[in-house]
Amino acid sequence: MMGTTLMSLLAVVYDGRREVLTLLVKSKSMLTEECEMRPYLEERGITVVETDLGEQIQQFDDELPSHIVVPAVHKLATDVAKIFSEKIGTDPNESNIPKLAEAQRKATRPLILNADAGMTGCNFAVAETGGITVCTNEGTADLSANVPPLHIASIGIEKLIPKLEHLGVFIRMLSRNAIGSPITQYTSHFRGPRKDSEMHFVLVDNGRSERLGMNDFWYSLKCIRCGACMNTCPVYRRSSGLSYGGVYSGPIGAIINPTFNLKKYSRLPFASTMNGSCTSVCPVRINIHEQIYKWRQIVAEQHELPFVKQEAMKVAGQVLSHPALYRAAVKTAGTAVSVLPRAVLYNPLNAWGRHREMPDAPKETFRDWYLKRSSK
Repeated sequence: MMGTTLMSLLAVVYDGRREVLTLLVKSKSMLTEECEMRPYLEERGITVVETDLGEQIQQFDDELPSHIVVPAVHKLATDVAKIFSEKIGTDPNESNIPKLAEAQRKATRPLILNADAGMTGCNFAVAETGGITVCTNEGTADLSANVPPLHIASIGIEKLIPKLEHLGVFIRMLSRNAIGSPITQYTSHFRGPRKDSEMHFVLVDNGRSERLGMNDFWYSLKCIRCGACMNTCPVYRRSSGLSYGGVYSGPIGAIINPTFNLKKYSRLPFASTMNGSCTSVCPVRINIHEQIYKWRQIVAEQHELPFVKQEAMKVAGQVLSHPALYRAAVKTAGTAVSVLPRAVLYNPLNAWGRHREMPDAPKETFRDWYLKRSSK
């Protein structure tokens, strides 16, 4: 996803300051993740430090965020303890969450104080005033923006809102749907640089204008990155965000990622039960499940569905259209999960089993339970 818009952003960060810029600290930003900015800078000798706790955990573990709001939500405290012991020298047996957070703060603060530049994202940009608003719960955006002598804000062009009077509505809408509170812990407003410092606002397109021209998918540009659709999605809640293979996961990822690379993300529209709960909870009323269905049609029309998936769907169609065959398949599958050796169950074709255990087979199906109850 390295577009010309990203290159202009990097020109500010790297090309003009290559003799002095060696350490950049940044707060949480899905846009910079989307643009693959961190690895680009690291390849050129610039150390990039994620200051957000969840993002730093994912950076240490070399993983993408698994949730838009809570990047490391899939990790246990014991997982974090192990990662921190390897990266910042903490006790691997110390899994007390407040102590882990304090250890991360102590390790990160000196880096912020000595950083050459700080980068933030942007939740909303107000056209009337020329200012931006960044919402966080850890205050890392304030530190990244105010401590280093150079502040760079990366702003997706869809983040623009017309007037300052509209901002309060969006802040409340984001906070209530993301964390269930009227406002985030830190809601910071930036309009210009401090004395003897620099501030650069970089508006990034990276495919957004092209998406605006897609009649069926332009409405996804209204997304405020609250994560509500992820929290309600039964597929996301059982598979986690990393299984989507892209920066954006969950239902919103299933409709955004294909706009970047349809071939790479052709499977994502099929990671849905089409129950519509994502659409019903979306605060900006994006018709997510309808767009997922439309992407399925496009994938089928352009023959982008992998061969294995195509054949699997044909078999599923036959099984689901014959009740007796379906019942036999359910019983056979349950028995197979219980008796087959691990080498067979966790074969290379089983993508689910690469990173997680298969669910235990139920002792009885719902139909068996229902028939037993109804016969009494």
